[in-house]
Amino acid sequence: MEKVTLNAVQREHRGKGACKHLRKEGMIPAVVYKGGKEGMVIQVDSKELWHALHTEAGGNAIIEMKITSGDKTSKKTVIVQEKQRDPVTDVFLHVDFHEINLKEKLKVKVPIHTKGDAVGVKEDKGILSQTIWEIEVECLPTEIPEHVDVKVDELHIGDSIHVKDLTIPGDIVVLDDAEKVIVSVIPPKAEEVEEEEGELEEGEVEPEVIKKGKQDEEEGEEAPEAPSGE
Repeated sequence: MEKVTLNAVQREHRGKGACKHLRKEGMIPAVVYKGGKEGMVIQVDSKELWHALHTEAGGNAIIEMKITSGDKTSKKTVIVQEKQRDPVTDVFLHVDFHEINLKEKLKVKVPIHTKGDAVGVKEDKGILSQTIWEIEVECLPTEIPEHVDVKVDELHIGDSIHVKDLTIPGDIVVLDDAEKVIVSVIPPKAEEVEEEEGELEEGEVEPEVIKKGKQDEEEGEEAPEAPSGE
């Protein structure tokens, strides 16, 4: 697992107003937790944070954080626990870090990448359907995989790959249900059903159907003339 460095400064002010001011200055408000408890409120440079979270390790990168507080400096080893982004601009709004011990196992979610082209898609025009995009694992921080590859080349229509089929290196324990389907090849979507028999084509006029009741028939018929007596 790749390690990255990140500088941080301990914050003195909290609240929405203070956080909004930080973002205008190019800083991102953040918190470092330890053992589920809040440890320290900090701020990090938005550009440094972006680079720290866009290495090959992705969101599970081990971060060596250098925190400045007045004239003192401390170091913590952390990973990202949660990050908030603006739904429109996608910029970071807030980040939660979790302080870790490199010798203690932790639970993290790892992304799943599909590799190859399924034969059922190439030859039979099936559709590759991925239902799980990440799995939860438990392992030492240094053993966190950047991602888990799933090879789909040999999948025909109707075939699936489950969590239990994954090849996970080392002593990593997968916590997801072993029977969960990760990816499968499903049949192509049936073409839309043609118009029902009897449905009018465009521009065609439906013939008028006239129904007469007994009374209408009697009223619409002229009475026969009486025979002449002559």
